[in-house]
Amino acid sequence: MASLTVENLSVVYGQAIEAVNGVTMNVEEGRMTALLGANGAGKSTVLKAISGILEFEHGRIEAGRILLGDRPLGGMRAHARARAGVMHVREGRHILGPMTVEENIDVAGFAAGRRTRAQTRAIRERIYGYFPVLGERRRGTAGYLSGGEQQMLAIGRALAAEPRLVLVDEASLGLAPMIAEQIFEILARINEETGLTILIVEQNVGLALRHADQVYILENGRVAREGPPSRIGTREEISARYLGGVDQQAKAV
Repeated sequence: MASLTVENLSVVYGQAIEAVNGVTMNVEEGRMTALLGANGAGKSTVLKAISGILEFEHGRIEAGRILLGDRPLGGMRAHARARAGVMHVREGRHILGPMTVEENIDVAGFAAGRRTRAQTRAIRERIYGYFPVLGERRRGTAGYLSGGEQQMLAIGRALAAEPRLVLVDEASLGLAPMIAEQIFEILARINEETGLTILIVEQNVGLALRHADQVYILENGRVAREGPPSRIGTREEISARYLGGVDQQAKAV
């Protein structure tokens, strides 16, 4: 596993739209870190800068650097960063709908490098151990899964690559509260049992404060506050000050 260091990161879209300005973060190895903030605060942009997919959305890093452990990620294309161990669970899940659950998992595993059949099978079973419903529906078409099951598959697919760092964008978005809580509990279990480093963007403040080891809050593209959940403030305080009084609660789909 590896730590993640973001130093003085500034990102622009097009030629003039500044989305992030001078963001510095330290995501400790083996910990779960949450990145909070209102819509438009720059949270997703930070994840895209880390995983290298900004170029697909006409964005670019104007200043700063990003390191995975001691390795600079600047200049590496998205696929090279994935091979280096950075996996990004994007908002919207982006599963391969026409394929089966198992095929989605296998594709991610193959993309990470050559594997024997035994290794591929072991990876699948490990993922099904965390997400039993995926094992039950392994032969089913991914596009027919519920929203919560699709989110589980998106996370499971990232795990299939055996990453060093997983970026999760809005894990609870659009999900019933019970399912969102379940997904966070599983992420916390994975973090605890494997030491996987996790950076998660979230608007459900309550979930983030319950499960994260460290919290960063973005406001207008800058880090406004950081610290452990015990010192960062209550859910109500954070929501009122940084989210315009809105604590994004999960809703069923």
